[in-house]
Amino acid sequence: MIKKRNYIAVILLTIITFGIYGLYFIHKLAKDMNTLCKGDGQKTRGLLFCFFIGLITLGIYNLVWLFMVGDRMQDNAPRYGLSFKESGGTILLWYILGSFIIVGPFIALHIVIKNINALAESYNRVVQKPQFLNSFR
Repeated sequence: MIKKRNYIAVILLTIITFGIYGLYFIHKLAKDMNTLCKGDGQKTRGLLFCFFIGLITLGIYNLVWLFMVGDRMQDNAPRYGLSFKESGGTILLWYILGSFIIVGPFIALHIVIKNINALAESYNRVVQKPQFLNSFR
């Protein structure tokens, strides 16, 4: 069962914990992405890899990671009967160009959370069947 995320809670907990919850959010997002999109031939890298490669590339890999997450969600949406207008490029544009108007990264985060929640809801409904139903078969 993949839990849905709350946009406001993610922002508030990240602020309250001085960014530590944001790191946990990235870890869980990568883990859930790999569960939701299993079998598509791709893998979303986790927190440690993103952190160290992000340091080496001065943050450029973190932008690439965000792009790949957005594209992977869009590519796997049809598996669950969904369609997302926003691709990795849209999320990346909001994150980078939207930084000039300050709210862009928040909009990018909102898109990521909205899409991962839609995937999780469909995954939980379609793939994860309640255990008690299996006992009747």
